[in-house]
Amino acid sequence: MILGAVLAAVLVTGCSTGKDAVDRGSSFQFVAPGGKVDITYAVPERQVVPKLSGEDLMNEGKQLSTADFAGKVVVLNLWGQWCGPCRSEAPEMEQVHQQTKNSGGQVIGIDVRDPDRDAAQDFVRDRSLTYPSIYDPPGRSLLQLSGYPRNAIPSTIVLDKQQRVAAVFLRPLLASDLVPVVRRLAAE
Repeated sequence: MILGAVLAAVLVTGCSTGKDAVDRGSSFQFVAPGGKVDITYAVPERQVVPKLSGEDLMNEGKQLSTADFAGKVVVLNLWGQWCGPCRSEAPEMEQVHQQTKNSGGQVIGIDVRDPDRDAAQDFVRDRSLTYPSIYDPPGRSLLQLSGYPRNAIPSTIVLDKQQRVAAVFLRPLLASDLVPVVRRLAAE
């Protein structure tokens, strides 16, 4: 009941950045000290996340997983076609994908809270997005990220080459925000 009220509030208010978050789990521990929206983790603080996976948005029946991109810097971008900031961020993510794919980067979208797969697919086609997306209306793929604010849409999680969380952004991004991060991590 409470969860339903929270989800309804999020949908009414649109996209949000959530609040300060700390949760201690057995895997990744998300921490946003002081309500930061740009969080970076130094190498000793980075925690490996279990593989995140789900059905490929554009290829029904095909599974897509972070494990498919072992050894790459993986940029996980949470989006929904219903989210205004996601509409302007998607072309920026495409630029990140194009500028980093040959130097060790991989963008993967995670489409959340989109019960209409056709609308989400149209979103991808209309913006000529070439990076893959996991189709995950209920957000189940993110359950492995203990304490991650799944209501923060858009948001971006950057995994280093060892599949450890290196950065989290709880706001819309430009390619110029993200490309240097991916290149730095690819060079590690």
